[in-house]
Amino acid sequence: MPAGLEPAELGKMSTGHLFEILEPERKLKPLGERLYRLARQGVWVGTSSWKYEGWFGQVYTRERYFVRGRYSQRKFLDECLAEYAETFPIVGGDFSFYQFPSPAYWKKLFTSAPPTLLYGLKVPEEITVKIYPGHERYGVRAGQTNENFLNAELFKTAFLKLLEPYQTQVGVLIFEFGTFPKKAYPSVEPFVEDLDRFLKALPTGWRYAVEIRNPEFLEPPYFACLRSHGVAHVFNAWTRMPELTIQLSIPDAFTAPYTVCRALLKRGRTYEEAVRLFEPYDRIQEVVPKAREGLRELIQRTLTQRTTAYIFVNTRLEGNAPGTIEAVLESVDV
Repeated sequence: MPAGLEPAELGKMSTGHLFEILEPERKLKPLGERLYRLARQGVWVGTSSWKYEGWFGQVYTRERYFVRGRYSQRKFLDECLAEYAETFPIVGGDFSFYQFPSPAYWKKLFTSAPPTLLYGLKVPEEITVKIYPGHERYGVRAGQTNENFLNAELFKTAFLKLLEPYQTQVGVLIFEFGTFPKKAYPSVEPFVEDLDRFLKALPTGWRYAVEIRNPEFLEPPYFACLRSHGVAHVFNAWTRMPELTIQLSIPDAFTAPYTVCRALLKRGRTYEEAVRLFEPYDRIQEVVPKAREGLRELIQRTLTQRTTAYIFVNTRLEGNAPGTIEAVLESVDV
């Protein structure tokens, strides 16, 4: 049985997802008015993560987080998602990549913002890492083979089952695969074999997307595997991946009735370099024209073809994700 949504479900949940409960009278900020209009047309644009104090005066209002007349960082971190939803209709959750969140965590997350906010959630890396990197945060696991790599049962019981009460708020689930060394996969074919076996075991009724960091894997076998399961390829702007415009030009790359994009980093730039350059993320510090071009192209394509896209912009792309999104929308007729 294919892993993606059945055709009837897609027809019901794609371009019209949650529109019946969107509240037109709700308070939206100026950028939010445009983004929610886009969402009504099937283009869901948001940011990757949301807890940035550098966004005060832009997305957030400092005074909303005062306790006894003083700003409370704890209150901000606990409650800012509700204000985020006054601008953005969808949010990318990176936090779930590092853990299997508990039922209590999910409940707190999904009840901290309006039910109209959608989520793009990364699947825990315990499912997607084949060999743990030599990073110190992995401790004794560094360099070791992960016995739970592509463990469908673990994914279903420890992650998916806990999300079932909030399924209507989940826009897409993203399997992010870091760069595989040659000793893990010497070519795309063995990766596709393992991926195909995994996707076959997943339940329907959810949107799934696969993000890879090996540019040499952008080949017909990879796209054919995703298409056979109705799973989307994640168009990703990242350190060693081809530009978004190049990925968008691959004829086989649109593998599902919906599209997913993550604009993360300028090509050639590492995460650590971006952090050093751009913190505290309060303004755009470097325009990345090729990434903006790719984002505009994808938005226009989605509008023209009347399909659905879930687009997430990272604040480390240019230094300020809300500013990047606003700039991209300047040339989009909404």
